[in-house]
Amino acid sequence: MSLKNSIKQNPSLKKLVHWMLVPTNEARPRLWVKLLVNPFLHKRGSNSKIRWQTRIDVLPFNKFTLGSGSVIESYATINNGVGNVVIGSNTLIGMGNVIIGPITIGNKVIFAQNIVASALNHEYRDPNTAIMEQPILTAPIVIEDECWIAANTVITAGVTIGKHSVIAAGAVVTKNIPPYSIAVGNPAKVIKKYDFDKKEWIRV
Repeated sequence: MSLKNSIKQNPSLKKLVHWMLVPTNEARPRLWVKLLVNPFLHKRGSNSKIRWQTRIDVLPFNKFTLGSGSVIESYATINNGVGNVVIGSNTLIGMGNVIIGPITIGNKVIFAQNIVASALNHEYRDPNTAIMEQPILTAPIVIEDECWIAANTVITAGVTIGKHSVIAAGAVVTKNIPPYSIAVGNPAKVIKKYDFDKKEWIRV
């Protein structure tokens, strides 16, 4: 049995290891994890940039990768505590974004400002237990290549946004968006799709 599995199957040991990595009731890893562990486990491509004002809450037990030429701008928060965060090449994560895994963001994607993409939900259905004490639920988010996600968008757990799609500013994406689509509103709805035969964007 691997060390990882041994820790997972022993609740007391798992709790101790988690406390060593992350202070109680916090999402941010301890300084020693940031300095001595993460640089050797997580992968960054050539010419990628993470601005120093960002909050990179990444832990060693889930993946964090940043592709070549990609940039994470100031005041963004990246969190892989409950799932992998994989960002492709030549992608921009704009100022003030909050990215919570499990999430895969493709190549040549634009995330504008103040976007929340969270693959995490909280269980709430037991009325006798505080919501914060109920289990955490996750469903992966996938943003395919060449998408543009405009400012103040919210992307909820379990959503896939297809290749070369545009999500208008302020949209709340609760369902999958097909490739080559433009979606607007709350909840987001597709208003245009690209017609490859006519070679133009057609209103739906």
